[in-house]
Amino acid sequence: MEQTEALASARTRIAITIALALSMGLASLGTSIANIALPALAEAFSAPFHEVETVVVAYLAALTVSVLVAGRLGDRHGLKPMLVAGLALFTVASLLCAVAPSLWLLIGARALQGIGAAFLMTLAMALMRQTASEARVGRAMGLLGTVSALGTALGPSLGGLLIPMTGWRGVFWVQVPLAVLALVLAVALLPGAPAARATSRANPWSTMNRALATNLGVNLLVAAVMMTTLVVGPFYLGIALGLTATEVGFVMAVGPVISIVSGVPSGRLVDAGGTSRVLALGLVLLAVGAFLLAFLPNLIGVAGYVLAIIVLTPGYQLFQAANNTAALTDIPKERRGTVSGALNLSRNVGLIAGASLMCAVFAFGVGTGDITSASASAIAAGMRLTFLLAGGMMLLAIVLAVGRRIEIERS
Repeated sequence: MEQTEALASARTRIAITIALALSMGLASLGTSIANIALPALAEAFSAPFHEVETVVVAYLAALTVSVLVAGRLGDRHGLKPMLVAGLALFTVASLLCAVAPSLWLLIGARALQGIGAAFLMTLAMALMRQTASEARVGRAMGLLGTVSALGTALGPSLGGLLIPMTGWRGVFWVQVPLAVLALVLAVALLPGAPAARATSRANPWSTMNRALATNLGVNLLVAAVMMTTLVVGPFYLGIALGLTATEVGFVMAVGPVISIVSGVPSGRLVDAGGTSRVLALGLVLLAVGAFLLAFLPNLIGVAGYVLAIIVLTPGYQLFQAANNTAALTDIPKERRGTVSGALNLSRNVGLIAGASLMCAVFAFGVGTGDITSASASAIAAGMRLTFLLAGGMMLLAIVLAVGRRIEIERS
C-alpha cells in the first residue's frame, strides 16, 4: 500500500514538473523564436529593420515590466490561478500574433504575449519551489534553468525550419498548441493553494533584506555578462576571426548546449553541497571564463573562444541554481511569487544592461560606432576591453556574495 502511494506521489511530482517546465520553456521560446523571422517580416510588411525589430523589443519590454506584477498577483490570488491566467493570455496572444494583418497589430500582440510570459516565467519558478521537497529544491531550480536554456536555444532552429514551409506566421502558430497543452496540464495537474488574502495589503517589498538584495544585485551582474557574450561574440567571431555566418552559428551554439546539459547536475550539486559553496564556485568559473574571453581568443582563435565558453557556461548554471534556491529558501509561501518576480526583474534588467551598456563599452574599445567596418585588430581590442570589464564585474559579484556570507557567519 505504501509503495503504491509512493509511486502515485512520484508520478504526480513528475506530472507537475512537466507542466511547470513547459510553461517556463514557452516563455523562453517566445523570447528567441521571433528573431529569425525579422527579415521575413520586413519583406511581408515592407517595413524598415528598426520597425520590425520592435516585434522582439515589445515582448522583452512587456516581460520585464510585468514580472513584479505577476509575482504580486500570484501571492494575492494564488499561484496556480494566476499561472493559468497567464497561460490563457499567452495562448490568445500567440493566436493574435499568427493572424495579425499589420505590423503594429503584431507588435501589440507580442506585447500581450510578453505579459503572459512574465506570468509563466515568474509563477512557474514560485510553484516549482512550492511543490518541490526540501531535498530537491536545487534540482528543481536546475531543471528550470535547463528548460529555459533549451527554449531559448530551440527558438532560432525551430523558426528556421518553419519559415520556409509556413512563412513568418508559422513561428507564432506553433506556439498555440504548445500553450494549450501547458494550459490543460496546469489546470489538471497543479495543486491548488489558498491565496494569501490576509497579507495582500502588505508592502510587496516587505521581504526585502540585505541577503535578498545581494542575490538580486549579483543576479543582475551575472545576467549582464551572459548577454554580453551573446551580443559581442558574433561580431568578434565574424569580423575578427573571419568565420562565416554558419560557422558563427555553430560556435555560438556551444554555450546553449552546455547550459542544457549542465542545468540539472548543477541543481543536484546545490542539494548535495548547499547554496553557498555552489554559488561561490559558479561565480569563480564566471570570473575565470570572462577573463579567458578577454585573452584566449586573441591568442589561439576559435579554440580559445570555445574553451572560455566551456568554463563560463557551467559557472552560469551553477550560479543560477544556487542563487535562485538561496533567494527562495526562507521566503514565506505568501511571498514567493513576489520574490520570484524580483529575481526575474533583476535578470531582465541585467540582460538589457548587457545588450546596451556593455555594447557601448565594446564600441568604445573598437573605436567606432560602425563596428561592421572596423578592422580585425580593432574588434579584438574591443573584445579585450569588454571582457576585462565583465571579469571585473564578476569579481565584484564574488566580493558581494562572500561579504554577505561572512556577515551571516559573524551574526
